[in-house]
Amino acid sequence: MKFQGTERYVATGDLMVAVNAAITLQRPLLVKGEPGTGKTVLAEEIAKSLGKNLITWSIKSTTRAQQGLYEYDAVSRLRDSQLGDERVHDIANYIVKGKLWEAFEADDAPVLLIDEIDKADIEFPNDLLGELDRMEFYVYETQKMVRAVNRPIVIITSNNEKELPDAFLRRCFFHYIRFPDPQTMMQIVDVHFPGIHKRLVAEALNLFYDVRDVAGLKKKPSTSELLDWLKLLMAEDLPPEALRAKDAKTAVPPLHGALLKNEQDVHLFERLAFMARREGR
Repeated sequence: MKFQGTERYVATGDLMVAVNAAITLQRPLLVKGEPGTGKTVLAEEIAKSLGKNLITWSIKSTTRAQQGLYEYDAVSRLRDSQLGDERVHDIANYIVKGKLWEAFEADDAPVLLIDEIDKADIEFPNDLLGELDRMEFYVYETQKMVRAVNRPIVIITSNNEKELPDAFLRRCFFHYIRFPDPQTMMQIVDVHFPGIHKRLVAEALNLFYDVRDVAGLKKKPSTSELLDWLKLLMAEDLPPEALRAKDAKTAVPPLHGALLKNEQDVHLFERLAFMARREGR
């Protein structure tokens, strides 16, 4: 069972090594990288490649580790007791299974994605140490132990919004997805837009990487934003020359709303264009 990428996902050699190493070691794969570099999509493509079901646990700032295991719905039980429902005599009827429980009881080992773990409280990763390590947890309300029938392939993503605890990191296999170089990016574009005009892509990539290299940029455009931009360029039928023009007035990229996602960066390019026009007088 080896991951070798898919037709829809261009996986570099070191990424494939990382995925397969994590599977062999039976450890969670912790994937970091810039937003938009395909961390979440990686889990989806691993599941497709290996013929596994995907279970996704999307983490928010309010998410608690217990929610991944189970929750006891005391409110529903109280309501049912007031209505005289016979279900109240069995507390198991009010145990709501979480994503980890769902993954643990699957007949065939699924791919479990814990997406953007760094969004949660700093204690969140520590609260999952035992469960991810031993692949089991205890349900106190029913006094039963839940153990993984088949150990799931666990993919954990992080955007580096906060540091993760050392004890948690020790239990993971780590991989950082570097931003794609132009050659790899060309392969990614070919996957999403087969048959696209090569000259347009070449000029667009040159301009895209120039934008990313601008000093003072608050948010560099990502792979997903490049793909959106290319889709717009094709829809508007812009010629490659429109991206290569040296006129100072074109310093702000055409259809820049797909690439620049905050007003500071737009103003930065507008100032650069203004300064270039003054120097060109």
